[in-house]
Amino acid sequence: MSITVAALYRFTAFDEIEPIRLTLKAMCDAQGVKGSLLIAAEGINGTIAGSADAIATIITHIRALPGCDALDVKYSHADAMPFYRMKVLKKKEIVTLGQPGVDPVNKAGSYVAPTDWNALISDPETVVIDTRNDYEVGIGSFKGALDPKTPTFRDFPDWFRNNRADILDGKKRVAMFCTGGIRCEKSTAFLRSEGIDEVYHLEGGILRYLETVPEAESLWEGECFVFDQRVSVKHGLELGSYDRCHACRDPLSAEDKASVLFVEGVSCPNCHESRTDDQRARYAERQKQVALAEQRGKGHVGTDPRADG
Repeated sequence: MSITVAALYRFTAFDEIEPIRLTLKAMCDAQGVKGSLLIAAEGINGTIAGSADAIATIITHIRALPGCDALDVKYSHADAMPFYRMKVLKKKEIVTLGQPGVDPVNKAGSYVAPTDWNALISDPETVVIDTRNDYEVGIGSFKGALDPKTPTFRDFPDWFRNNRADILDGKKRVAMFCTGGIRCEKSTAFLRSEGIDEVYHLEGGILRYLETVPEAESLWEGECFVFDQRVSVKHGLELGSYDRCHACRDPLSAEDKASVLFVEGVSCPNCHESRTDDQRARYAERQKQVALAEQRGKGHVGTDPRADG
């Protein structure tokens, strides 16, 4: 049976987080739903997977929370469960920018529908910025987009402030995009707080663009990194070709896996030089446990520490 995957977020004010967290965790466990949900005073964010009925039950419950009636949800499907467990975590931010004065509820940029995105980013008066992290941009982006080369979203404000003149280069407007839209709610609000008035962002993010715009008309190049066991998706949200290094969590191409520096679960060309012998020994032991769990027909619990960014 096909698994329904729901990527969701909503910026809204939550007064009491712990009751929401506990209720959601209990409901997800009861419905057999797995994935990750982050809850903060500023709202909710995450990706969950399960049967169509189970996901519908959880989404209905979340939409009933204060300010969540307009919850942004993007659905896709997987042949197998893409998560090992269910986490519902309390956080300071549902996506970490580290700029307390930024107000994504009232100050975010203007949405642009996927069907209108090509015209906007093709305009020579528009500067296009990919707000995602370096390992995500590395496997795909929009043609001509600026790559901040930031390891985390928290690094984005410094990148913009340090390079503002070169980034804007006299252009009239800024267009920004991210995987599902949530980072752009904050990054566009940040740019507006920095005095940039004409700021736009892709409604529904790359995922909605790939789902909506035919490949023959697309300006997207490569694949889109996702924070679950699928690793990447292509046009039509079909499963991509990338795997993942379980040591550094970076995406791996077929070429990466053919490298002599690739050892499954232990190292890859991206992280081999930055890991110690002790770390690689620990990774090797973990990989051994993963293999044993697979032999027993059980998923080994793993986490991605970057899944909120």
